[in-house]
Order: sequence, then C-alpha cells, then structure tokens
Amino acid sequence: MTLNPSQSAALAQLRDLTNGGDDDVAVSMLESVDWDVQRAAELIFGSVQPPPRPQPPPAPPPISELEIDDSEQYQPVASPNWSFTLSSLWTFPFQLLGTLLRFVFGVLRIPLPRPFAFNFALFRPRAWRPPPRADGGADRWVRELEEETGAICRSSAQHASGVDVGTSAAGPSTLTHRVPTDRKVLPDFTVGTYEEALRTCQRDARIACIVVVSEEHDDVPEFKRTTLTDPTFVRLLHEHNILVWGGDVRDREAYSASLKLQATTYPFVAFVALQPKRTLRSANSNSGSGSPTLTVLSRHQGSPSGPTSPATLVAHLESQLLPRVNPFLAQLRAAQQVAAADRALREEQDRAFRETAARDTARIEALMQADARAKREAEEARLAKEMEEARAASERDERERLAKERDDWRRWTRDAIARVPEDTDGVRLAIRLPDGGRVVRRFSDGCSLTLLYAFVDAHLVSAGNVQDGETSPKGHSVSELTRAMEEQIASIGGADAWWGFQLLLAYPRREIPWVSGSTVGQVEWLKGGAQLAVHLFSPTVADGDEDDDGYVSEE
Repeated sequence: MTLNPSQSAALAQLRDLTNGGDDDVAVSMLESVDWDVQRAAELIFGSVQPPPRPQPPPAPPPISELEIDDSEQYQPVASPNWSFTLSSLWTFPFQLLGTLLRFVFGVLRIPLPRPFAFNFALFRPRAWRPPPRADGGADRWVRELEEETGAICRSSAQHASGVDVGTSAAGPSTLTHRVPTDRKVLPDFTVGTYEEALRTCQRDARIACIVVVSEEHDDVPEFKRTTLTDPTFVRLLHEHNILVWGGDVRDREAYSASLKLQATTYPFVAFVALQPKRTLRSANSNSGSGSPTLTVLSRHQGSPSGPTSPATLVAHLESQLLPRVNPFLAQLRAAQQVAAADRALREEQDRAFRETAARDTARIEALMQADARAKREAEEARLAKEMEEARAASERDERERLAKERDDWRRWTRDAIARVPEDTDGVRLAIRLPDGGRVVRRFSDGCSLTLLYAFVDAHLVSAGNVQDGETSPKGHSVSELTRAMEEQIASIGGADAWWGFQLLLAYPRREIPWVSGSTVGQVEWLKGGAQLAVHLFSPTVADGDEDDDGYVSEE
C-alpha cells in the first residue's frame, strides 16, 4: 500500500509511541480512525474498542414491494449477554498488564521484547452482535420508532390535520395512524433501502441525512426522544427538503450503511450530498473539477447531549453545511432543469420532425398511389378500348362474313330458282320489292312456302350479282333447294334471322308467315292470286339504297 507524506508521518509517530510493532496492524488502526494518531494511541493504550474496518458492501438485493410486518412490534428487548460480562472480567487483568508494560517500556525508551510485540487488543472482549436481520428493514424501524417515541412522521401529522404537504419525498411507514394532531413529529423517513436513498439523493440533487442507531448503546433511547423529535431539527430538515433515512444496525441495510460510513459509536448521524470531485490540484486551489460525486459532508456520533444533540445538529446545518452545500446543489438542480428543458425541447422537435416526416411520407404515398391508380385506370381503359375495338372488328368481320355468305346463298338461290320451271296453271303472285321493283310468278298449290320466300330473298340482290353454279355454298344441288334452305334456317336460329323480312298481304294487310313444310295452297289468302309486299327487319336496303326507308306502302 502506498502512503502519502502525511500518512507516513502519522505511521512514524504511532511507531515511536508503541516502540515498534507490526506496521500492518498500525496502518489498519490508523485507517479506522482517519489517520488520527491521538485516537489510535487511545485505542492501543486504552480500553476503547477499535471500529470494524469497512467491508465491501454486499450486492444489493433486488428491489421488491415492501410489506407491513407487525410480527415484532411488541416483542421484548433481548437481555444482555452474560457471556460478554464474564469474558470482560477474565480478560481485564491481561489487558491492564499489557497497557502498563507498553507504558513503562515506552517511557523508558526500552525496546519491547519480540514476544510482546503483539496487539493486546486480542485480550479485549469482543462485543457479541446478533446476525443482521434481513426482513422489515427501514419500514419496520420507522414503525418501531413511532411506537417507542409516541411521535409520527411529519407528513402523517399534516395529512391528519388536513394539510396537503405537496412534497414528492418518500412518505412515512405504512402503519395506520389514528392519533391526535398535536403529537410530536418525526422527520419524513424514506422507507426504501440505503442504496435507493443514495440514488434518490443523487438523482434529485438533495442532501441525505443518514441516521444509524444501535439498541446496545444507552444513548440511543434519549437520542430518539430528543433529537429525532426536536421541532426545530425536524422543521429544518423539511424546509430544506433533506432526505432522511434511518435504521438499526441489527438490520442488514443499516449494518451495511454503518460499515460504509465508518460509524464507530452510536447514535450516528451523517450528511451526504453531491459535491465536486476533488483532486490534488483542486484541493490546493479549493475548487472542484470533474463530475460531482456523492460525498460524506459530516459525521456526528456519540451522546445526544453532545455531538448528536438537536442544538448541535441545527447549528451545524445552519452555519456550516447548508451555506456550503446548497449553492452547489442549486446549481446542479438548475443544470438538471436546463438539461430537462433541452431534453423536452429535443423530444418535442423530434416528435414534430417525426410527425412532419410522417405527413410528408403519407402525402408522397398518396401521390404515388394516385399516380399508380391513374396509370392503372389508363391502362385498363386502353385495354378495354383495345378489347372493344377488337370485339367490334371481330363482330364487323363476322357480320361481313355472314353478309357475304348470305349474298352467296341469295345469288345461288336466284340462279337455282331460275332453273325451276314456272307452273303456268299456278297461283299468280305479284310481289313489291323494298326498292320499288315488282316481280310476278306463278306458284303451284303444292309449291312450298320455302320456295316462295327463297324467290323473294333471291330478288333482294341485283341480277348482275347472280352466282352461276350448280351447287350451293354448302354443296347442295338445285333439286335440294328446299332442304338446303330449311337446314340453313335451323342452323342460324330461326326464320326471321335467316330471311330478314316478312311477306305481307297488300290488302287486307296480313302477314304470310313462313312455316316449315307448308305449301302455297294451304294459305287461304293466297288462293286465286294475291299481291304481296316485302317488309325488311333492317332499315338497310338491298343494293345500298339509303334513301328508302325499306317499308312498302299499300297499293
């Protein structure tokens, strides 16, 4: 271990007083008393028990929800350990002898013999301490403190009187109070763990007041009744928002806190707060540098009529600690507020940026969707138009094909009928064509209506377009004219679809319908001859005469 000059000087002084001895033991003794040579000498030559060296703190237990445990509220206090008293009586002569020998050898400047160069503190009785309690913690200690002193925490008293304290500090114990509001009050102890109290102190830039007691010390009851319930002390803690945490060394948390704070006697009060991190240069210049760190500002331990009396603590707070610490903590809080404001501003800016980006993204996506929809609709319209044009072209081609085929049939029919000899004894029928022309022919009574309709149909094309052929477009011969026509009518879907016109009796105006297998003689109105007119279903007239409406008037 490397010692600085002041520590080396303190070790040399203690070595001179003890006339040598083990340096490791001397260093440990000096460390336990903050390198105070006088106190170390009192520990060696007197009967004061050295404080335990701080041990590395145990890993903090996981934070869990605190529960009310009333199982130990009214248990009797453990009786003194008689083994400790007997051990003290047995070791007292050895302790006295060792002290006298060291004193005599030290005065006479005689080196202490090597067999005696050990620590006589080995003969001192070690105080028996029960194992730390792991349950309850600060909450149980505050409840026990309230029951023992008859006081309640300040916030509970103000709530009971209908006053809203309006503080964010941790509240008192979970014990339900139904008490008058004129009782003594205690500070508002936080009921979390010691580490939680330090984290709160560090986060909120507050001063922490750590109170550690031990029921084995006679001064503790008076300290609880006088110091912890002193109105001025409690008010001062509350007005300056000092976080207060307390416990008994019988509890694990308080025991760990006592080791970390190097408490040597009880009651013990320490004030902790953030302070600038001090280096050798900053110590010489009396200024801090670096990030602030939690620092033990002061320690107060001993009798409640002396170092831990309310007057002493109040005077220390008002005249020394608060004037020295509050300005720095105020700067820290102001810096935290500025940082929080900057952080809130950045978060607001980030939120506004995200909202703007989201709106821009939505607008761009909407434009892209609209553009895609317009393109899709245009493409669909183009495809529909192409399909419609293709369908129209196909229908037009089909119509042209059917029209050409129909004209071919008409030309072949006209040529075929011209080859059929006319019956001179048959019924004379005069037919007025749609183009104004008039044809006359005699039909025998046994002639079919199919031949009559075929005769009219054949005259719907001009004579110059007559096809000269022996067979129809389907290969029928002239003698198969009637059968060929009826097959075409059946294949095309009906007489109206095939013929495309009606034969009407001129007067009285009656229709001469086509019936398969019927003959001219079977039609009553054709007996003795008749005048017929052709009525086209389509306004289109043969030979392309668009000036005629295609209808025939009565003669």
